[in-house]
Amino acid sequence: MQLTAITREVSASINNCQLSFHARQPIEVAKAIAQHKAYRSCLAELGVWVVSLPAEPELPDAVFVEDAAVVLDEVAVISIMGAPARRREGRSLADALSHYRPLKFLREPATLDGGDVLRVGRRVFAGLSQRTNREGIAQLRDVLQSFDYDVQAVEVRRCLHLKSACSYVGNDTLLINRAWVDAARFRGFQLLDVPVEERAAANALLINDVVIIPASFPKTRALLEKRGFRVRVIDLCELQKAEAGVTCGSLIFNDEAMEAEGKKNEDSIRPG
Repeated sequence: MQLTAITREVSASINNCQLSFHARQPIEVAKAIAQHKAYRSCLAELGVWVVSLPAEPELPDAVFVEDAAVVLDEVAVISIMGAPARRREGRSLADALSHYRPLKFLREPATLDGGDVLRVGRRVFAGLSQRTNREGIAQLRDVLQSFDYDVQAVEVRRCLHLKSACSYVGNDTLLINRAWVDAARFRGFQLLDVPVEERAAANALLINDVVIIPASFPKTRALLEKRGFRVRVIDLCELQKAEAGVTCGSLIFNDEAMEAEGKKNEDSIRPG
């Protein structure tokens, strides 16, 4: 299975990012750019073909490409993000995704952030949050039902997105902060609770059999490794000031063909 990641470089205006739950702190732009470059390199080293789109200077949150679309094997759904100031981010991203998937577009009054969508096999969990509304989940369900996906709504509280509160780490296991999400919706999964001192650690990125988490969560790393998971840590401290996790900086999907634009793009990073 060949994985492709669509990413976007950090905007120099990232200090103007949207914040919902974090107090604003100065972000060192050069350091954030370097951390995102290391993030892309990490994906490539794990065998992912990384496509890097240019920064959007006037869109400070555009580096967080996960929120603008939901990409599955059969289709890419272009969302209407919950923060109105972010909605322009989807335009060039849709152009890039059109090389890989047929596109479907949500319609107002739907709002949906891709960070609220967690897919495990044919099950799709959609977070009802400050950024994603019931109409957004209903429209996503309408699009995906023809592809035999089961879309289930999950209430999210006190955090930005569903994947802030839980993420799939393999072996039928979810890394979870139960204070932020209705854990009863995840019947059939093993639930691995993040340490109370690391409440934001539930956002993890599974690449093949490696779980990527931020370096700022050492207790969560130890917990995962004790349970037999392979873990890789990366430093995202500057991007975390913008409420980032490890999933939001990329849109990752299967791409067996790997031809045309993806391979020829000079800004792509070859898997290592």
